[in-house]
Amino acid sequence: MTGSRLHRLYHELGQSAWIDNLRRDDLHSGALVALRDRGVRGLTSNPTIFAKSITGSSAYDADLARLARERATADEAVWSLMLDDIRAALEVFASVHAESDGIDGFVSVEVDPALAHDTGATMDAARALHQRIDAPNVMIKVPATTAGLPAIETMIAEGRSINVTLIFSLDRYRAVMESYLRGLERRAEDPDADLSSVASVASFFVSRVDTEVDRRLDEIGGAARSLQGTAAVDQAVLAYDAFVDTFRGPRWDALVARGARVQRPLWASTSTKNPQYPDTLYVDSLIGPHTVNTLPDATLEAFDDHGRLERTVDLDVDASRRRWDAVRDAGVDLDAVAEGLERDGVASFQDSFTELLAAVASRLES
Repeated sequence: MTGSRLHRLYHELGQSAWIDNLRRDDLHSGALVALRDRGVRGLTSNPTIFAKSITGSSAYDADLARLARERATADEAVWSLMLDDIRAALEVFASVHAESDGIDGFVSVEVDPALAHDTGATMDAARALHQRIDAPNVMIKVPATTAGLPAIETMIAEGRSINVTLIFSLDRYRAVMESYLRGLERRAEDPDADLSSVASVASFFVSRVDTEVDRRLDEIGGAARSLQGTAAVDQAVLAYDAFVDTFRGPRWDALVARGARVQRPLWASTSTKNPQYPDTLYVDSLIGPHTVNTLPDATLEAFDDHGRLERTVDLDVDASRRRWDAVRDAGVDLDAVAEGLERDGVASFQDSFTELLAAVASRLES
């Protein structure tokens, strides 16, 4: 198989590269189509990405002027602009969705992050987004908070494709997979229900784990510092091991007989935050079948230029488990790390959405 590393990543190693960005300028210029043709197989977005896009581009000026004339509220305007971009991206990736038989070609849009701790409101928002967008290749992003878990189960039971986001721990990841399985089992209670049309990814965040664990290891000092730069990859390796263990056996086989598809792990937050680490660290180290890596622009370009094409995610699971245990034994409270990262992740998206609303309100008034 010849072609770009991104094409080879999928065809030779079974990992799909998605782009973690959405800009209207890229939609208008054809840049997103070019990325698709180079081997990008889907797209993820979040409130921070939209805030940067809408506030940093003149591409929205005409729409904002029209929305101001229509006396739209800031909330109405923000969702109108975002969903216009999402629909355009869905069209770009529709061919990938069709050619892959519904495996790839998805575009993700997140429910209002202010709802992260409200199960009912999250479900209502997810349903509303699905209905407004009405495309087979849309994934609604639901955070893996405690309140999000029952929402995920119910959305899957209703046949909706879900991107579960903000996963920072192995325990929460197992709970996410359990919610997916329960949702499929509830859907399978209807003998006429189609399980093959339900798709899901579980977005396991990577680099942020190293940032926080490295900080704590540095505070502990001494021999603990030798473990810096290991935690994020090792936890993701153990997550993949849990994925393989979950999606096999009699329980899963019964769902496969009804057409069910695995909920693929998606490696998120894969840009390298520490400049001392290789710029493709969180891609090269986590390659394996039935996975997705959603890449910011710079990381995507770096991998397509000099990334390693090698199956690595299950190369030495036992070594990852030993190092992961060693981090805990060194004195790092890994439960506190995960709780803090989830809290910060939700807060960051909430802040971005609030800032976006304020910026759009200002533009509407002017």
